[in-house]
Amino acid sequence: MSLSISTPPGSCHASGLHVASPVLANIKLSGFHSIPALDRTNLSRSVVRYKVSPRATSDETNTQAVGEQLSEELKAESTVESTVSSRPASSASIDKDIKKVVQKTASTFAPRASTASKNPAVPGTALYTVFEVQGYASMLLGGALSFNLLFPSNEPDIWRLMGMWSIWMFTIPSLRARDCSKNEKEALNYLFLLIPLLNVAIPFFWKSFAVVWTADTIAFFGMYAWKFGWLQRTD
Repeated sequence: MSLSISTPPGSCHASGLHVASPVLANIKLSGFHSIPALDRTNLSRSVVRYKVSPRATSDETNTQAVGEQLSEELKAESTVESTVSSRPASSASIDKDIKKVVQKTASTFAPRASTASKNPAVPGTALYTVFEVQGYASMLLGGALSFNLLFPSNEPDIWRLMGMWSIWMFTIPSLRARDCSKNEKEALNYLFLLIPLLNVAIPFFWKSFAVVWTADTIAFFGMYAWKFGWLQRTD
């Protein structure tokens, strides 16, 4: 690299170096070359790419993470929806199985017609009314016996025992003997299996014929209210 500086003559004095006129310096840098405009443009683009590429990579990473999180949330929501939708189906199948078991058990042990002919006790006939009156009359008579109003005694006897079991022995068979609706038949089938459980379990806690008969009566009308929807609100 060579460096040469030329100044005009007669510009210096003996007393010292004094520049009287502007210095014209011609600097020649032989070791450096000027960068063309095209190379400068490519260099600036490479610098910009170098600066932008980490940002683009971080943006892609964040986008990918957000996408994975959204996919996981969608999977979780679909799983919850499938679980919720499967619950009504499973509960319906359980109710159906219970109805089958109750109907089969009640039809096996409960009194039924001796012939396979059509039930003559259809609504509107005298036989239908007889069975209905007999059923509810036996319930009231059983209550009077359980509360010791008829044939009173100070000791447990057969009359009070019959009063306690009157709903299961007389009321339910009389009502089942009619040609009743499907909901009423299901209610009577459930009661035919439920009342013996109540009559056996309650005396372990409370030895009272009246209490047992009261529990049977509450179960009877509660079952009817459930099957007929008496407690459901209507718009």
